Amino acid sequence: MQAPLVEDRVRLALDRLRLPHMAEVLDRVCQEATRGEVSYLEFLDELLREETRARYERNVVVKMRLARLPYHKTMADFDHSFQPSIDKKQVAELLTLRFLEGAENVVLLGPPGVGKTHIAVALALETIRRGYTAYFVTMQQMVDYLSEGTESVTRRMSIFLRPKLLVIDEVGYLPLDRRAANWFFELVSRRYERGSVVLTSNKSFGDWTSLFPDVAIASAILDRLLHHSTTINIRGGESYRLKEKRRAGLLQRAEPSSN
Repeated sequence: MQAPLVEDRVRLALDRLRLPHMAEVLDRVCQEATRGEVSYLEFLDELLREETRARYERNVVVKMRLARLPYHKTMADFDHSFQPSIDKKQVAELLTLRFLEGAENVVLLGPPGVGKTHIAVALALETIRRGYTAYFVTMQQMVDYLSEGTESVTRRMSIFLRPKLLVIDEVGYLPLDRRAANWFFELVSRRYERGSVVLTSNKSFGDWTSLFPDVAIASAILDRLLHHSTTINIRGGESYRLKEKRRAGLLQRAEPSSN
């Protein structure tokens, strides 16, 4: 009768201490400990490792959901043969997340469909895997969110200031009016040397003046973005999405002109 009473007390204590996974694996770990004749300390160590692992996995699941990533792809999924212009060593260095520890930025430039968003998502996934927070938003989504609702812009902007890593995708597809440009400047300024930004754009830096209502604000944004940053300029090529459609037989490669 004694053993069940002890087990009940242990399970009750684990429940009160909010250690649910330890309660779930208690029987298995006890059986393994009995067979292996482990010490009390080793037994406790195994229980704690089980609970720690389960908490980490739950934490990752929650952070993945909150990050609002468009898909989950790592650099292991990246087709380097399709984009040989990308420096593997440079990307590998970024995946160490040293840039994140220094609150530095990453800017990915290139035409549509060449893998900019894939790399940005891979960096966000690695950020979450290491226990940090990340958030993904397109420039248009961000402007729309800041424009709507009755809350102040400062309060609404906090969602983009909290994460350790903020990914801003598709900068440059549409020009910004003065209000949106000022919001973007405020966001970049408030994250400057405090939190990292990964930004993708189809425009070279020289073309950024066409995105903003005046040159001064474009220069001020670039100054803060690029002060501590890594830029990856992906040279042009066929869009990866078009390549996949062509491979599936949905598109035909254009024949060269005879003229």
